[in-house]
Amino acid sequence: MDKYDVNKRIAACKVSLTTIEAIFKPTKLLAEIEALETQMSAADFWNDQINAKQVSAQAALKKDQVQTWESLSSAHQELVDFLALDDESMDDDIEAMLKTLERHLDAVQLQVMLHGKYDHLNCLIEIHPGAGGTESQDWASMLFEMYIRYAQTHQYGYEVLEYNDGEEAGLKSATLLIKGRYAYGYLRGEMGVHRLVRISPFDSGARRHTSFASVEVIPELDDTIEIVIKEEELRVDTYRASGAGGQHINTTDSAVRITHLPTNVVVSVQSERSQIANRKRAMDVLKAKLIQLQELENKKHITELAGEKREINFGSQIRSYVLHPYMMVKDHRTNVETGQPDKVFAGDLDMFVQAFLKEQAE
Repeated sequence: MDKYDVNKRIAACKVSLTTIEAIFKPTKLLAEIEALETQMSAADFWNDQINAKQVSAQAALKKDQVQTWESLSSAHQELVDFLALDDESMDDDIEAMLKTLERHLDAVQLQVMLHGKYDHLNCLIEIHPGAGGTESQDWASMLFEMYIRYAQTHQYGYEVLEYNDGEEAGLKSATLLIKGRYAYGYLRGEMGVHRLVRISPFDSGARRHTSFASVEVIPELDDTIEIVIKEEELRVDTYRASGAGGQHINTTDSAVRITHLPTNVVVSVQSERSQIANRKRAMDVLKAKLIQLQELENKKHITELAGEKREINFGSQIRSYVLHPYMMVKDHRTNVETGQPDKVFAGDLDMFVQAFLKEQAE
């Protein structure tokens, strides 16, 4: 073991810890947690359900930050103590511990960039193919599987709320719920148009095709956030679900599609076995989409973003996935690229996620 290199890496970890401590402010967090717990211990605390859930969520988030800080600090001190023993038999253990600490520090440093209002929430991903029929529908299904694999590799839960098969292959539309803390924060940069270039498996002439699909990313709002939706502004349709042979969704007669007439926002859910449950889930998704729309309008970005979603074609993509005549995946916002598209399709999106968040932070 190169002790100079190890000492240098441990010192770098200490610098990272100092930065995280300055952001988390654990002493201040502990005082805030104590104040919140005092509120939660009041006899009438749960009389106001909305406020109670907000306070409980704040306390849980702050406790998680304190526990994260304490765990990292303890791991660093343990490394320093082991290194001071100067025992060569522990070299492999020290190296393994150091790699684990470095990985956790990288993850936390990335997490502290997630300071948006909804970044800590679950994430809804809607996928729609562009023009091009079977080609684009197949590409949309590839993206769908890519995000499922991302969820699996990051130990997030996931649920398919809606999946409509393509005519010959792929999908016409799909809605995926990724469940885990900061899922929306990590994945919000995936919103936009994704472009695929490949030799088409559906072309008997083995020609190269370019396909497009749009990805919309929405935070799954909890019930501490209220929005008034009038019943007369809704059109509710029920239909028979037709997913991928039961692989992704329950095939029942209880699927629900809700259209919000003033904005023409459409939400479909077919994951539950009862029409009532599907309607509730659809209303939750609709609420999230309307609040996101409202926030975009407040920021005066709605025109540009809506335009980007409408133009699912050349010149509007955020990322290109090229499988012929060479292999490359490139993000056009950050210029990050890789020559290993198979790893990307297997859910390894971290390089793109991290680059996007760092650019946003800067």
